[in-house]
Amino acid sequence: MAVAEESHFGRAAARLGMAQPPLSQRIQRLERELGVRLFERTSRQVRITEAGRLLLAEARELLARSDSFLATARRVRDGETGLLRAALPPDLSGETVAALLADFGRRHRGLELELHELPTAQQLARLAAHELDVGVVNHPCDVSGLELGPVLRRELGVLLPRGAAAAGLDEVPLAALSGYDLILFPRTAAPALYDDLLTACARGGYTPAAVRHGQGASFVRGLVLSAGAVALCPRDAQPPSAGDGDPDVVWRPLTGAPLAWRHSAAWSKGRGDAAVQAFAEAATHALRTTAGATPDAPTRPLHLRPASEYWL
Repeated sequence: MAVAEESHFGRAAARLGMAQPPLSQRIQRLERELGVRLFERTSRQVRITEAGRLLLAEARELLARSDSFLATARRVRDGETGLLRAALPPDLSGETVAALLADFGRRHRGLELELHELPTAQQLARLAAHELDVGVVNHPCDVSGLELGPVLRRELGVLLPRGAAAAGLDEVPLAALSGYDLILFPRTAAPALYDDLLTACARGGYTPAAVRHGQGASFVRGLVLSAGAVALCPRDAQPPSAGDGDPDVVWRPLTGAPLAWRHSAAWSKGRGDAAVQAFAEAATHALRTTAGATPDAPTRPLHLRPASEYWL
């Protein structure tokens, strides 16, 4: 295009920011590849051939499409367009999810977000298979091959029948829960966290006679009311009815804050583009502002305890 428009190799080379000999060589190579002569050359001028004239319009369209392709690639790179596959754990409150989506939407209006509700184990599997771009996981978990956002802590309290003796306390020691079954999420959702919680309960003097599995707020409340069981959850994730106005169920913090959910955004190493970073920042901001999450102590490691420690 430059040679055709300038009709001069020297001027075309200057316009392209290159020396004249390499430009002449590239034109010759292009002619050999196409099998047609593009220019007639004399000592005084360069004139486009009829074949070159016919191909010039195609060349302009091709370059225009190339520019459009590169511009789209830049928008994808910068998180301005495309699809982001993300996941959140089931224990986040509706307010946290709504705040995250609103914040992310303000940052990347042109990006399509495919959001899933998945426990940590499923998120890790999908991240490893590159079927998920970013998620919010519960620690401890296997973080090999992952990059993490800031680790945040949501302290757990206990959901128990209002008629229980411990319900009259402002804070409940773990040992005061003896005699009650414990309601937890299924172990397959986050095995390391499941074992970690039971270990911490045992250290605090509470070994449940049985562990019942449930996650839905109504189902958990029903178990608390009818099965002689208590549930662990953060203040922001308690059922809406478990406030002071509920005649049957009450939420209380645990003495010394011995238990907590620990969350962070997670994504595969080397795949943290602008959209992933924006989702991670939105998740961190939403957890801090709506769920009361606080930065976890930097000295606490993200290692996994041996699965047998609880039983020992």
